[in-house]
Amino acid sequence: MTDDKALTPRSEDFSAWYNEVVQRAELADHSPVRGSMVIRPWGYGIWENMQRALDDMFKETGHENAYFPLLIPMSFIEREKEHVEGFKPELAVVTHAGGKELDEPLVVRPTSETVIYAMYAKWVQSYRDLPILLNQWANVIRWELRTRLFLRTSEFLWQEGHTAHATDEEAQEETLRMLGVYRRFMEEWIAMPVVTGLKSDSEKFAGAVRTYTCEAMMQDLRALQAGTSHHLGQNFSRQFDLTFQTEHGEEEYAWNTSWGVSTRLVGAMVMTHGDDAGIVVPPKLAPVQVVIVPIYRKEDQRAAVVEKAEELKTRLGEQGMRVRVDDRDHLNPGAKFYEWERKGVPFRIEVGPRDLEKGQVVLVKRVTAEGEDRKEFLPEGQAVAELSARLDAFQKELLERARARRETHSHRGAGSIEEVGEILDSSGGFVYTGWSGDPSVEERIKAETKATLRCIPDPDFRSETPPERCVGGERATSEVLWARAY
Repeated sequence: MTDDKALTPRSEDFSAWYNEVVQRAELADHSPVRGSMVIRPWGYGIWENMQRALDDMFKETGHENAYFPLLIPMSFIEREKEHVEGFKPELAVVTHAGGKELDEPLVVRPTSETVIYAMYAKWVQSYRDLPILLNQWANVIRWELRTRLFLRTSEFLWQEGHTAHATDEEAQEETLRMLGVYRRFMEEWIAMPVVTGLKSDSEKFAGAVRTYTCEAMMQDLRALQAGTSHHLGQNFSRQFDLTFQTEHGEEEYAWNTSWGVSTRLVGAMVMTHGDDAGIVVPPKLAPVQVVIVPIYRKEDQRAAVVEKAEELKTRLGEQGMRVRVDDRDHLNPGAKFYEWERKGVPFRIEVGPRDLEKGQVVLVKRVTAEGEDRKEFLPEGQAVAELSARLDAFQKELLERARARRETHSHRGAGSIEEVGEILDSSGGFVYTGWSGDPSVEERIKAETKATLRCIPDPDFRSETPPERCVGGERATSEVLWARAY
């Protein structure tokens, strides 16, 4: 049973609200190891639904799953200069095993490019062996000093795709394809709209030629990097001698990509849709889409009410819905309502003796649109017939609401660094401006406004009239998105 104390309101302290709701919705808890988390069944159920959806999408695009070792030789990590410099502060290193010091330290994987491309080098001889399109579901360790459940922990779960191609063009196509897969998943499943685009050189993945990102706006109007797709060029192939013989008999280095999302997406879902009553889980991701609560005052009423609840569960389950009957007799109905609200179940059905007499149920929606009744008294048959469509509508509603928030808090036309700072201080959100490509402008904005360059947006998100001037004063070569971020 969850704590019945009210959550800190989001408007009062969004960070405190987040920390409280993640634990009290029973998504996760802190482990005995500092910076690591225990993912509880409700949180893991949401992650499982994310996994299933993404895994289907990966396989639809021709990828297969594999598994690579947790431990990586330090010499592998050190071969790619940018890679080791980027990850060095976060590495967890094993120096002793089996009671003695190891000849070579082993790194607990922060990411798997090095070990995977070393294996690809063994498997590839000819262009006929390409492309290799693999994904792995795994855990990684990145030693973090400041942690927050799901958003940034030393150990987290993720998937990492790694591919090898015969040409630069094929690798670029793959990089953008997977970025599109992520965008579709985030919008269709998490109901979380994202801005996709290219990272600046200072923000790209260590060892990549180009990094593309999905940037989402949280309710506190900060940005969250929700997923990335990297064109690695031939950097890792050169370090691990991943070569192939072309159709013309020449030896060439393969072109690589990598792409990944993690359990951070659970935190993103919480911060996109949650309210002061708890989390709100989009129907497609909810481990339980409909909870049925039998209500009775006298013990002799219990059997009939529970029987009806089970019957409703069966009928809804036959339509493919995930349904649970909460017939725990040590909790009163109010405590059950409170718990399932906090856990974000999309719909609740209440059924009691009077409802049996009238052939009706009480249907309660977790979040309602303006002017919509939250609680409805419906004929039993109507409720059963309509619930599937109502779940679909609720999913779309959450996306539309999040998209409207993003558009309301997206600002275009700022002409100076000072104006960017003023917008972020007064309104927050996303600020689109011109940029000359000068890294010193990035550094100034970061220092003066605490914002970072989130991406150079894809065409879908650019202003109708491109800005002509950079906020640093020079001629703009592109439009960029600035935001304060997690």
